[in-house]
Amino acid sequence: MKNNSWYTVVTGASSGIGYETAKALAKKGKNLIIVARNQENLQRLKMEISQENSTVDVIVKSVDLSIISNAHQLYNELKEYPIETWINNAGFGDYSSVANQDLKKIETMLNLNVVALVILSTLFVNDYYDKENAQLINISSAGGYVIVPNAITYCASKFFVNTFTEGLARELQESNGKLQVKVLAPAATKTNFGMVANNQEQYDYDKMFGTFHSAKQMAGFLMELYDSNFNVGAIDRETFKFILQNPQFAYAGSSTHNQKKDL
Repeated sequence: MKNNSWYTVVTGASSGIGYETAKALAKKGKNLIIVARNQENLQRLKMEISQENSTVDVIVKSVDLSIISNAHQLYNELKEYPIETWINNAGFGDYSSVANQDLKKIETMLNLNVVALVILSTLFVNDYYDKENAQLINISSAGGYVIVPNAITYCASKFFVNTFTEGLARELQESNGKLQVKVLAPAATKTNFGMVANNQEQYDYDKMFGTFHSAKQMAGFLMELYDSNFNVGAIDRETFKFILQNPQFAYAGSSTHNQKKDL
């Protein structure tokens, strides 16, 4: 660890959006803690970053975050590092009807997409609630704002991520917390997502989608969100334009029908 240096954590950094996001952050001179299961890919990413910017410190953590105890262990291991930004990018999808979905896969998906994300978000908020310029960014999906056929359970997991993150952002704003909370909602992006979601060894995005972004493009959009004061960065599923916006879900706020806070 470099003395007096802040770090950015990127989970799911071994491929796709996480991989490109880590490279984009390194170009900003950010020290990194890159997290994923694939040790070999993480080491390759570290080498690429070092070749482009040797002043950036890169810490590699090979962890399966779908095992919930690993999420707690990872956070405890990282307490020695001062963390400026935490990006929860690890996750995967599933294309299948509810009647035919593989429950073992679904359980793993929900553990990773939802449970691990909530645990890591909560621990980070607890420690960095009043840190000026600190950010928590959760990577979700445009499928967390609209239900996509044959991806109902996946969309439901991302609806959770979107509502949790938007609600957390509002909660911190109401309580004057300095930590910024944001959510990125990509649409179709050319990564390993299609292969995993469809249980295929090969997946042709040109054949399956009329329009999609590259992982590098999405990382660029994430940097726009990172540099902004908006809470939501989302892809319009019709135009595929990237839009920075305020939280989209209705928020009860100061409704007289809420449970009283002093109970």
